Amino acid sequence: MVIIMEVNANDLQIKNVIEQIHLKGLKPHISTGEERTIIGVIGDDRKLQEANFKTLPGVENVFRILKPYKLVSREFKRDSTIIHINGVSIGNGHRVVIAGPCAVESGEQILKSAQIVKSYGANILRGGAFKPRTNPYTFQGLGIDGLKLLQKAKQETGLPIVTEVLEASDVELVSEYADILQIGTRNMQNCSASEGNGIS
Repeated sequence: MVIIMEVNANDLQIKNVIEQIHLKGLKPHISTGEERTIIGVIGDDRKLQEANFKTLPGVENVFRILKPYKLVSREFKRDSTIIHINGVSIGNGHRVVIAGPCAVESGEQILKSAQIVKSYGANILRGGAFKPRTNPYTFQGLGIDGLKLLQKAKQETGLPIVTEVLEASDVELVSEYADILQIGTRNMQNCSASEGNGIS
């Protein structure tokens, strides 16, 4: 269920709606936009009556979202999310090209790649510093040295960089070097922990 507050709804009215959601044993998810606040109801809201919320002061409309991914649906968040990264905007309707090698193999390779992708109009440089493989004897990436090489390529070309992070414990380290953290499909299964390819 999504509760759309009126444009001029005040903090007390919003707080009242949130309290009513808690009283029903559910959780609110608040999205505050420039013009209005939208409150999503998290949990099994099938027992809730829309009319109970429509009559509350400051509420403009209430409706149910039937799509499976409520928090990313257009019903819940009508405006596009725009992310600004070092002068590059993602999500504003303009094409953004992210390009670069699968793996960072050397300083010369990543710098040359960065120069080439920039010359062809790419906006962001990608490259893997950590490359877990099924075979532990194949190239596993340069690790922290790879992150440093990516950072150097960024300094030389001005391109923001994106690289993969393998597990939650690595986020802080990789964040020191990368502008965007990539979470690959394989790493949703904690591939690093299971194969012993973590950052050390």
